[in-house]
Formats: sequence, C-alpha cells, structure tokens
Amino acid sequence: MRTTTNSLIRNYKEGLSSSYSNWTSSSTRVMTQRSFNSVAESPSSAAKASQLQRKYTKVEDNLDTIDDAQARLDEQESALMSISDVLETISENYSVSAMSDTNADQRGIYADAISSYLETVVSDLNASYADTYLLAGSDGTNAPFALSDSGTLTYRGVEVSAAEGTTDYETLCDYADEHVYVDIGLGLSLDENGNVDSSSAFDVSLAGINIVGYGVDEDGDSKNVIDLANQMVDLLNADTFDSDAYGELMNKFNDLTTNVSNSVTDLGIRSEFLTTTETRMENLSLSLQTQLENVEGIDLEAAYTEYSACDDAYTAALKVGTTLLTASFIDFMS
Repeated sequence: MRTTTNSLIRNYKEGLSSSYSNWTSSSTRVMTQRSFNSVAESPSSAAKASQLQRKYTKVEDNLDTIDDAQARLDEQESALMSISDVLETISENYSVSAMSDTNADQRGIYADAISSYLETVVSDLNASYADTYLLAGSDGTNAPFALSDSGTLTYRGVEVSAAEGTTDYETLCDYADEHVYVDIGLGLSLDENGNVDSSSAFDVSLAGINIVGYGVDEDGDSKNVIDLANQMVDLLNADTFDSDAYGELMNKFNDLTTNVSNSVTDLGIRSEFLTTTETRMENLSLSLQTQLENVEGIDLEAAYTEYSACDDAYTAALKVGTTLLTASFIDFMS
C-alpha cells in the first residue's frame, strides 16, 4: 500500500510541478504582455524582434537629431531675420534722398546711427544655441565675427574684405565651403574619397560670410554688407558729401541686403525639408512599433483566459495535494 501511495505522491508532484510551470508562464505573459521572455522560448521571433528593435532605436536617434537640427535652424533663421530687418531699416531710412539738404552735423548723426545698427548686426552674427555659435561654419566654439580697431569686420580672425588672390581670400573661401553633416535617416554614405555624400545627410553648419558676403568687387568696394556700410559711414562723415558715390554704395548695399533676405528664404526651405523628413521618420517609427508588437506582443484577452485556466488548474492541484498527503499520512500511521 505504501508503494502505491509513494507512486501516487511522485506522480502528483510531477503534475503539480507542470501545473506550477504553466501558471508561472501564463502569469509572466500577462504581466509583461510579451509572447516570449527569453531567446530560448522562440529563437526566430527573438531574432526578428532584435532586428526590428535596432531599426526602431536608429529611427528614434534620427528623430532626436532632427529635433536638434530644427531647433538650431530656427535660431539661425531668427538671427538672420533680425539682421535682415536692421539692414532694411538702414536701406529705407538712410537712402540718398534722405541725405538731400542735410548739413555735416546731420549727416554725422546719421553716420552714428548706422554704426550703432551695424554693432547690432555683428551681435546677431554671433548668435549662439546650446553653447554653439550658429554662423561660425564648422567652428562653433568661438565667436566668428568681430570689428577690428580700424572698424573692418573679421571672420574667425580674417578680414572679410580681402582681395581675390590673397591668402586671406583663399582662407575665406575655405571657410565658406565648410560643412557639418548629421544623420537624419537619409541613408548616410561616403563617396569614393571618404567624404560624406551631401545628399545622404543634413548640413547643420552655416558660415556667416556666405550670408553677409566677403571679398571686394571690381571697383574696390567691399562685398561684405557691414564693411560696405562702414564705407557709407565714412562718406557721411566726410567734410564734403559725395552723393553720387554714396548712391552707388547704397545700391550695392541694397543688393547685399537682398542676399540676406534670400538666405532667410533658403533657411525656410531647409526647415520645410526637415519637417517632411521628421514626418516620414515618425511614420516609420509607428510602423516599427506595430511590427514589434506583432512579434513580441500577445492577445491580452486570450492571455487572460489562459492565465485563468492555469490558475484554476494550479489551485485545484494544491487542493488535491492536501487530500492526498492527508490520506498518505493516515495510511502510514495505520
């Protein structure tokens, strides 16, 4: 009789262990809402989920980069709009016609006003975002623009009104062609020379000299809007006012002001491109989340039904065990 009882107990313990295992598994699935919790449970699903998770993480990184690039672009646009407004104010209020019938004192006041406006422009050219100077090209750690003691503008230590063929002009050309590319999900790739393919990334750098100009024209006048305006200031401060020369400089100033306005428009186009790319990345993120849920997720209704059945089975097994162990003890005593 004891042998039979021992056999029953052994079989019961195996059944109880199986029932407990099923209850634990179903309970874990309900709590984690995952169809598997280890690679061993479903190797193929785990491999697919891992691949999808890597893609999802990459897309989320791209979205973070886009957000940062957009914020940076917004600040660049804000700075350029401020510069454009100041330059248009100079163009409208200090034209040749505004100088008619003025005396030297009045022109001196106008010259001081223009100089004050130019200091504001230089300040905007040194605008920063997150400890990075926005219009410094690839060198965002140092303020790019400064007015020298002589009143001429410098960019990263080089006078912006350098003549073509000079070392300074070649340096400015190099500065103007700098890029800082970031990966926003366009399929980042390199060309045969190991450089980033510009069509596969987004350039967050902006060299201020491409906005306000550099070099000198065939007349020897500066192609930089600030240095050119300072030439206009010199004419206003002269003992004899040369209205014709002032008019020629003002026409060139207006052209450079238009270039700044066009740069604001270009930033708007780039901002729209970022917005479009962000929308595409967000849609891709949602798609990957759905795919992950299909691989890793569970049918909650079915999972709760399974858990309830396993819980009932385990509870019943425990009750059977109580009866069995009691009968076994009485049989042993007898």
